Order: sequence, then C-alpha cells, then structure tokens
Amino acid sequence: MSDKKQLILAIETSCDETAAAVIKNGTDIVSNVVASQIESHKRFGGVVPEIASRHHVEQITIVVEEALKQASITFEDIAAVAVTEGPGLVGALLIGVNAAKALAFAHSKPVVGVHHIAGHIYANRLVTEMKFPLLSLVVSGGHTELVYMPEHGVFKVIGETRDDAAGEAYDKVARTLNLPYPGGPHIDRLAHEGSPSYNLPRAWLEEGSYDFSFSGLKSAVINTIHNAKQKGEEINANDMAASFQQSVIEVLVTKTVRAAREYDVKQVLLAGGVAANKGLRAELEEAFSSLEGVRLVIPPLSLCTDNAAMIGAAGSILFEKGKLSTMALNANPGLDLEC
Repeated sequence: MSDKKQLILAIETSCDETAAAVIKNGTDIVSNVVASQIESHKRFGGVVPEIASRHHVEQITIVVEEALKQASITFEDIAAVAVTEGPGLVGALLIGVNAAKALAFAHSKPVVGVHHIAGHIYANRLVTEMKFPLLSLVVSGGHTELVYMPEHGVFKVIGETRDDAAGEAYDKVARTLNLPYPGGPHIDRLAHEGSPSYNLPRAWLEEGSYDFSFSGLKSAVINTIHNAKQKGEEINANDMAASFQQSVIEVLVTKTVRAAREYDVKQVLLAGGVAANKGLRAELEEAFSSLEGVRLVIPPLSLCTDNAAMIGAAGSILFEKGKLSTMALNANPGLDLEC
C-alpha cells in the first residue's frame, strides 16, 4: 500500500475542541492540532452550545490547514476524510460534518463518519496495537461505559451509566465546592492532598450488573456540603474531594476487573476525558498488575481529551473495511455505538 492510501485527514468538533489531524496507517500520528475553547466557557461554568458552534466556525479552516501544514502534505495526498458524526452537541457536530463533506467533495475523496466514543477507544491504537478480545472502560463527561470488542470495529456495550456519568458528577461536585470549570482536574488535584474521611455511598446496583450510577453519590456530596453550611460547620474541600474520588474510582475499577475476568480479555483499554484522572490511572494500574494474561493500556494525557487523532485512528478501520459514508452524512447527537 502506498503512503497516499494510508493517510487519513480527521476532524473532531463534537463539543468544545476544534481539532484536525493526519493519521498514517491508523496507528501513526503525523499531525494533531487542537484549538481549545475552555477560556470562553469557563465563566459560564460549562459549555455553552451556541458559543461552541461559533468558535468551531471560526477555527475549523485554520486547524485543518495547520494539520496539513504540519504533516507537509496536500489534499491530494490523503485517502479519505474522517469526521465525528456523533454523539455530541448537534450544532458543534454540524460544523465538522459539513466541513468534512465540503473538503471530501471538493477534492474527490471519500468521507467516513466516526462515532465519538469509538474514537476515544481507538486513541489506544495510537499507543499500541489492539489485541482481541478486549474490554474498554470509557469515562468522559457524558459517558461511563464498559465496551467489549471481539474484533476491530465491533462494539458491545456491557455496562453503561443509568444517570449521571462520572465526568458529569465530577463537574457538579466541583461546582458545589466552588472550583473552576472544568472541575475534574481540580477534584483530582485536591483528592491527592486530602484523605477520604467522609462516608459516601457506592452504587453497586443489582448483583452482576456492569451498569453505573453516580447520581446518588453526587447528591450525597451536595447534601453533606449544604447541611454543613446550615450548621455553620466547615467542609474540608481536600477530604471531600478525596472521599468523592475514592467512591467513584472504587466502583469503576472493581467492575472493570470483574468484567475483564468474566469476558477473558487480552487487553483492557482506558478511554475518555476522565482517563486523564491520576487517581483512576493509578488504581487501575495497581489492580491489573496482579491480573495475569491481561494488559492494561492507558493513553497519554494528550489523547484522553477530545482530539482528531483518535477519530483518524477509528476512521482508518472503517475506511479499510469499506464502511464509507455518503454526502447524506449528517450530525447525529444520539448516535448508537453498537450500530
């Protein structure tokens, strides 16, 4: 296969990062450009969809041109354009999808629609080759899932969140503790400076379930803080962060280890924005250090948060399998991973 057929231009605009990348052979990052919007959304305490969409319009051409420039290639050198089709904010997704279709049409290239969560999982392929069957723990702002993969491009969700995803719970608890947005990194930082002295619940759900629930935990933290304020008592933010984080991580790690054993997998992949959490990374490494025959793969911090390199890695598999999209491709904020 020639270099020309191995290069994928990828675009990601599902939330508040405008990103473009060039991926070679589905495993090598040639370029990876991300324009973040955190500063624009920070004062609102969360992502404002309309603002996110406007930033994507302003940045999309710039990041695509920069990705091609850093890769030292032109549109003639790429084999296809991969783009996040969903899930995500519909307005944000539309910018990326329409940009990808316009570029593909203008340069007579195929376009490949990619599932955002598949992208997070395939970020691990940019670290090491995937070995099947495998299990992926996906932990991001809107998703907490255990995904079983018997082969490339085939996903079976064996556990998912029933209410608040872990990332949502982190942000809401951080807001209650008056921490800046995004709250996850601040909770993680404080947790390492405190001790888990507050008694908080763990939602294990019914026996054998791999589903997750963090709404009750979030509510318990908020109620504890509000009750303390009403009594004039002071909450130790470090200890509360440590207690909350321990509750989340214990459930995530325990269920992941149990699923890895039950499904007899060769690899366990960590994926999603919350994969950057130092506490989670450390606990998973400790738990799987004694589990023979299973290799834990954790992507570098730069590949945990939203980026286009992961979309290119996932898109390359679809391209190789001939699963191309048409010009009828549209943003799909509720896209199902298992389809």
